Amino acid sequence: MSEKLKEMSVAAFVDLTASDAPAPGGGSVSALFGSLSAALTGMVAGLTVGKKKYVEVEAEMREVAAAAEALKKELVEEIDRDSDSFNEFMAAMALPKNTDEEKAARKAAMQNGLKSAAKVPCHVAETAARIFPLAKTVVERGNTNAVTDGLVAAMAARTAVIGAGLNVKINLASIEDEDFVAEYSARVAALEEQAIAAEREIFALSELTREI
Repeated sequence: MSEKLKEMSVAAFVDLTASDAPAPGGGSVSALFGSLSAALTGMVAGLTVGKKKYVEVEAEMREVAAAAEALKKELVEEIDRDSDSFNEFMAAMALPKNTDEEKAARKAAMQNGLKSAAKVPCHVAETAARIFPLAKTVVERGNTNAVTDGLVAAMAARTAVIGAGLNVKINLASIEDEDFVAEYSARVAALEEQAIAAEREIFALSELTREI
């Protein structure tokens, strides 16, 4: 696949995801969720700036918008990085295994590929988790006409973190480096707990979601 995922139309990306192609999968989709979360957060902040009603928070909202834009750009890049890391593992699986030397080289390459396929979604989860305080700010003090967009941002960030974490876990199951597995398992567990708590905290700020 020569075309970058991030450069596809929405329809083309969705169709490719629905096809029998091995990538994009849940990891790239989680990165996409994260980028959309950041985009929505930045949108609400932007809709708050310049409004007389919100003049007291204008400087804060400008900072939120800038931070959200940076996270959006980073997560858009992760959409392709996740699929690339998966393809690295698939390429390792295709290596020859006719001799003991070839088998050892193939196994080492596969283990390295699995580590890459775990590191990338872990980074996605960590990056997406940085959206929560921004989303909380726009829901709590941003333009009330766009509060639902901030709430959707919180949900999308949670999905990005949990989804990316699941992709870490499935790769950890085949990695033989026990220290690596222990480190990334702990990182994912902490991120999952953070995401669930952060979404709940943000939802509690709005009458629209308090019963959810």
